[in-house]
Amino acid sequence: MKRFVASLILFGLIIFPNNLFAHCDTMNGPVVTAAKKALETGNVNLVLIWVQKSDESRIKEAFQKTLAVRQLSPEARDLADMYFFETLVRIHRAGEGVAYTGLKPAKTQVDPGIEAADRSLEKGSVEELLKHLTEAVQKGIREQFARTMARKNFKKDDVQAGREYVRAYVWFIHYAEGLYESAKAPAEGHTHEVGQLTQEHKH
Repeated sequence: MKRFVASLILFGLIIFPNNLFAHCDTMNGPVVTAAKKALETGNVNLVLIWVQKSDESRIKEAFQKTLAVRQLSPEARDLADMYFFETLVRIHRAGEGVAYTGLKPAKTQVDPGIEAADRSLEKGSVEELLKHLTEAVQKGIREQFARTMARKNFKKDDVQAGREYVRAYVWFIHYAEGLYESAKAPAEGHTHEVGQLTQEHKH
């Protein structure tokens, strides 16, 4: 069961790369939440897990600067905290190969699958996540299948219609291939491997 869920998650990263780590740049996301806890306790280790080892020194430096400025005034505290949040999220996303586009408000809507994934970890149960992922995959396959079938019986001399069928066919086949390949992948994937699969899918 866990392997199947991991496979579906990896498939989601391949088919929908724009949603990758989509909630890590929100004010109530896991990265900023960890940053708030680190500042409250003075323990930088709580945020180091969110960055690459090569970036630890940059985060530690930003952390110490933030702690120092926070003591000046309530206004300085707010500015310093925001500086640290942005620095941490930017470096975190860079380490995962994702562009930083600024911090999003806490009420920013994220994909239901992401919320379900977080809740599954909180509850210690994968059932809700599995339901969201299987429904999404089934919906995608059915839509791509219907789209391809609707273009299949084109007139032989209608080249444009034929090209439309080929585009639909290629997308449908890659969609199915991506799901199959992700199902064979190890339960613990690596960002580099996901990136490679994403690039292959684009081509």
